[in-house]
Amino acid sequence: MPYKNIDDVPLPPNPAAAPPPDEVIQTDVAIIGSGMGGGAMAYALKDSGAKVLVIERGHRLPAEPQNSDLDEVYLKGRYKNADTWFNGRTGESFKPGVYYWVGGNTKVYGACLPRFRASDFEETRHAEGISPAWPFSYADLEPYYTRAEKLFKVRGQIGEDPTEPSHSEAYPYPALDHEPAIQALADSLRSQGLHPFRMANGLDADTPEKRALCATSDGAPNEAGLKSDAEKVAIDPALEAGVALMTGAKVTRLVLGADGRTVVAALAERGGKLIRIEAATFILAAGAVNSAALLLRSATGEHPRGLANSSGLVGRNYMVHNSTFFIGINPFKLNRTLWQKTLGLNDWYEAGPSNPYPLGNLQMLGKLRASMLKMARAWVPNPILKAMSDRSIDIYLTTEDLPRRSNGVSVVDGKIHIWWEPNNLEPHAELVRRVRRAVRKAGYPVIFTERMGIETNSHQCGTAVAGRDPRTSVLNPDCRAHDLDNLWVVDSSYFPSSAALNPALTIAANALRVADTILAAGKDAVEVSTHGKQSAKSSPDRENLPDPRHAD
Repeated sequence: MPYKNIDDVPLPPNPAAAPPPDEVIQTDVAIIGSGMGGGAMAYALKDSGAKVLVIERGHRLPAEPQNSDLDEVYLKGRYKNADTWFNGRTGESFKPGVYYWVGGNTKVYGACLPRFRASDFEETRHAEGISPAWPFSYADLEPYYTRAEKLFKVRGQIGEDPTEPSHSEAYPYPALDHEPAIQALADSLRSQGLHPFRMANGLDADTPEKRALCATSDGAPNEAGLKSDAEKVAIDPALEAGVALMTGAKVTRLVLGADGRTVVAALAERGGKLIRIEAATFILAAGAVNSAALLLRSATGEHPRGLANSSGLVGRNYMVHNSTFFIGINPFKLNRTLWQKTLGLNDWYEAGPSNPYPLGNLQMLGKLRASMLKMARAWVPNPILKAMSDRSIDIYLTTEDLPRRSNGVSVVDGKIHIWWEPNNLEPHAELVRRVRRAVRKAGYPVIFTERMGIETNSHQCGTAVAGRDPRTSVLNPDCRAHDLDNLWVVDSSYFPSSAALNPALTIAANALRVADTILAAGKDAVEVSTHGKQSAKSSPDRENLPDPRHAD
């Protein structure tokens, strides 16, 4: 890379006029992306009376024995299908932690579904700067958290975590209990004066038999369908209600109308053909990096910095979390836990008497196995890795990554470059130190840690920040672009801050909130086809798209 920082990246050349499309499709609402945000939006709009089309660049991930074959998943990368990205500062290529399947990253997530804390929506001072306030409060989002928990069948228990924000209703399902080794860890932490709790989770694993079927499902698909992923709980019910799904279609550009404020079409590549998708309302939910990249790629002579970018903040303020894999080993004790991801600890999540600044969150990883460790330590013989993983407890530590304009996404010669310099690292180091002491007291004297790098970006956010002032934000509080009248963004791009918890449930809850805003706006936002009239051009009906139940 010839550029020292993201500010040196030149504006893209004026794009050539798109060639005539091979096909034109008309719909009322086009949702780009079928992950947590796109899936929740499709579900929320399924009974609106509008023609809704979900556009997904991937296909359906097959339920097959290889879903739980760790060598296939981790060593051979069977389901990793993202493009190669590049480190903007070094030019080195890497395979990002994103997945293009119906359901997006939720097909492989660990189904950890906590709410953000109430303080996460407020301005918070950290060791290395300010985490800005959101343009809406926790109270504004709370009813939608409740709806999202019902939709995703979340299991949890109010009252165990002192930092848990208020709930208007109880969790829809009881929390998953710890297995013996994790219960012993929880008991030790509690004896040390800490407050471990059962983590909110979207996994149907309340019996030993089900847990055995979920044992490898953190970072991998679940063949048994016991994970609350966006395909299962949101997309499929939406299709049953009449929403259409187009798979294998990569959206490459958004097209503006003559007024300069209305998106009139999305151009997509599918099977070697160029498809023009026309709609009254566009919902962008392709992930924080790809959504920003699409807006940048849609630059025109009148909008040389990309669409929705009068603030210059599209692609800026990229955040991912400071994260560490933490392994504690007792050489003399086997850990036979099947599903380990049931315990959380937030004692140092917020500032308090022992920590003047927030430190972050502790949660468990799904039980690590030798194949997973082999990815990071290929030179270590398998028997040693197996002996380690058979005797380990495995933890994921997260500290907030603060927004920085210099951290971001750029598109150079059509390729995605990520500019990321971690910050707020001292609080993360302190979190690791405190957990190390606590885990050793719990009987695990051998500790290994590894901080995650630029390629571990499943918690990406912040690239099209929401706010009240168009000069300092890309989206308004309802996540509609300030500069455009019919474009909303409902993935984690809108996050003003990253918090220090898994973002999935917050993405889903906000998509439900934004859907209510769009529905309330009525025909000004969604052009509902009430009489079933057909255009002279093709429309997303069954003659032009596969049956939505068999969209591939």
